[in-house]
Amino acid sequence: MKFGQKRGNCIFRKNKENENEEQEKQLKEKAIVIEERAANLVDSQKVNTEVRDLSAKKNTHSLFFAPESEGKDFSTVLKEVQEYISENYAELITDSSLEDAKEQMKRYISKFIMENRIAVKGMNGNELIEALYTEMAEYGFLTKYIFGKGIEEININSWQDIEVQYSDGRNVKLDEQFDSPEHAINVVRRMLHVSGMVLDNASPSVLGHLSKNIRIAALKTPIVDEDVGIAASIRIVNPQSMKKEDFIQAGTATDKMLDFLSYLIRYGISVCVAGATSSGKTTVLGWLLTTIPENKRIYTIENGSRELDLTRFQNGKVTNSVIHTLTRDSDIESQRIDQIKLLDMALRFNPDIAVVGEMRGAEANAAQEAARTGIAVLTTIHANSCEATYRRMISLCKRAVDMSDETLMQYVTEAYPIIVFCKQLENKQRRMMEIMECEILPDGTRNYRVLFQYVITENRMENGEFIIEAQHEQREPISESLSKRLLENGMPLAMIESLKREVESA
Repeated sequence: MKFGQKRGNCIFRKNKENENEEQEKQLKEKAIVIEERAANLVDSQKVNTEVRDLSAKKNTHSLFFAPESEGKDFSTVLKEVQEYISENYAELITDSSLEDAKEQMKRYISKFIMENRIAVKGMNGNELIEALYTEMAEYGFLTKYIFGKGIEEININSWQDIEVQYSDGRNVKLDEQFDSPEHAINVVRRMLHVSGMVLDNASPSVLGHLSKNIRIAALKTPIVDEDVGIAASIRIVNPQSMKKEDFIQAGTATDKMLDFLSYLIRYGISVCVAGATSSGKTTVLGWLLTTIPENKRIYTIENGSRELDLTRFQNGKVTNSVIHTLTRDSDIESQRIDQIKLLDMALRFNPDIAVVGEMRGAEANAAQEAARTGIAVLTTIHANSCEATYRRMISLCKRAVDMSDETLMQYVTEAYPIIVFCKQLENKQRRMMEIMECEILPDGTRNYRVLFQYVITENRMENGEFIIEAQHEQREPISESLSKRLLENGMPLAMIESLKREVESA
């Protein structure tokens, strides 16, 4: 540059360029901060507050979480996220034993949503993440019913017809439904996966469980129509939550009836609780077991899933003696564990009381044999009256042995001198309809003694409601043979005489 020539603004340009570089550097640093903030959002503890902050602060939202498409529906987003998680983090779905699997899955769902700037109309970021997680790792709208209070059964008649049965007898059709038959099948598959059961075209009929007190029976196409998709029954049992007062207040049984049954179990008398599905027999069985003294050893046998939880704690220590066992189904014969094997094992554990959750097949013969060895056996069975219970037992025993009906009748009546019959009435109320003793006379004949009975005097309709007029009555005293057994098993004579006097004065 010659002397005197007008100086250009190159110095200022350089300063300007430096200033721009500095601004770019600051922007990059801000971007890094935003990215770090986004990473923090993935932390499940911050999802609730941070996502709301992002939706409120427009500048940050536009830089980080601006949705590219506001038009996506939830089912489309769910499918995309399912594919992403299945391809990259499948173990989070299939292995529930992984620590923090729930939190990890939420973090990866959040990551996918944020990176792809996905939004669903009507849902903020946190709501979308929670809904996606619930659908993938849990069970959609069914979750709140499965784990809700006062619900005993969820019946899926089709993908768009779901009913919930409450403990008070109400049966309510839900407004919610699945998005499609395929959606319904996928949700039930996730439930069955917990018990290792697979629902597919090769196995369209499956029995499984979701937890120790939730049983699932499912049917899919081609057993049901394609437009139905799936039919399932989800049975939720929580018998240990019932108290004696609950039965009395609900009118299920009287105080005397409940005390009588608890005395029988306490002093070594085998009892079978009979009734149809949803009659309340398992709930009665569960309560009876809570009355057993802590010095008695209990051995329980249940099918596939555990409904009973009898272990008692005090100051962090177990105070009673309980062994809970479960059957295990398998296509491999050597790996299959049925109730018969577990009953055989029960005798080696020297229990005072053996509990067979339900007699449905050949195990009925093993159960009656165990009861005749001196162990008190408490069990349930499907039957429609006390007398019919013995005939039902005989038909089940014949699946295991080839004996005459007369011989088996002698065995089962000796094994179970007391039958309790429960029923759900037309008004959905559950009642203990009858407690019956089968007395074995010296000549070998049987005499059925109705000890307690629910006597119905009137049925009528009033204002659209079914009204039943009835009451529990004490009918006959226990037999001399049962009195003798109770005395031998330790029941005080004064208590036995008291039971008889109460009937005579009734």
